[in-house]
Amino acid sequence: MDHALQPYTALVPRTDKLVVQKVGHTALVTIDNAPANTWDTDTLHGLVELVAHLSADPEIYALVITGRGERFFSAGADLKLFADGDKARARLMARLFGQAFEALRDFSGVSIAALNGYAMGGGLECALACDIRIAERQVQLALPEASVGLLPCAGGTQALAWLVGEGWAKRMILCGERIDGVKAERIGLVEEVVEQGQALTTALRLAAQVGRQSPLAVKACKTLIQGAREQPLNSLLAQERERFVDLFDHEDTLEGVNAFFEKRPPQWRNR
Repeated sequence: MDHALQPYTALVPRTDKLVVQKVGHTALVTIDNAPANTWDTDTLHGLVELVAHLSADPEIYALVITGRGERFFSAGADLKLFADGDKARARLMARLFGQAFEALRDFSGVSIAALNGYAMGGGLECALACDIRIAERQVQLALPEASVGLLPCAGGTQALAWLVGEGWAKRMILCGERIDGVKAERIGLVEEVVEQGQALTTALRLAAQVGRQSPLAVKACKTLIQGAREQPLNSLLAQERERFVDLFDHEDTLEGVNAFFEKRPPQWRNR
């Protein structure tokens, strides 16, 4: 199926870190920000613009998002952004992450994450914003923000619990548990696990099935399905972002981020 991919010429992306291609009625978005496909202001702004454009394109029924290379889907945010404890930057980045992944969640068609490698922090939150997740068995999935004194601020505390239940959400977020693709399928975090190198092919094949559905019916069905959780989810999203920014009032946030860069265990001060 890869040979049928063509450049998506209906849009000039505002960043070259998001590569957009098209096959049939599917848009393929590749996160291309070496070395770990991290999200930054360029890609977050770009994703909002891209999703809005694809939602308005009557020829696009599905969106598949994946990471460039074999090691990373996305490692999330670049922690260097938070190493100086700048609260204004923390607020800006929390808002941008929220806007980008909420836009992805609200894409008018069907969104599928092809998890080909590590999906950590904001990388996993990107996948959580999609309708369906396909994971290769070797991938590693985690929301490790608390290990550096932070918290997931792009829907992670809400979407993960909705998918896998409160217990597993607490194991992954509060205990910092990392899981592979096989366990992710078992707990309901991903809908299918495949062999290494097969996530994209599988996701594109599933997206092609969407192309045989009525776009209007799919849009209506998606709205109804998500409506079952929309109010409780949205009621805490703004609070989630505020709590993320509030962490920058405490020494532990600087300690956690800088301990990561200094390759040492953090020494927590606040309890």
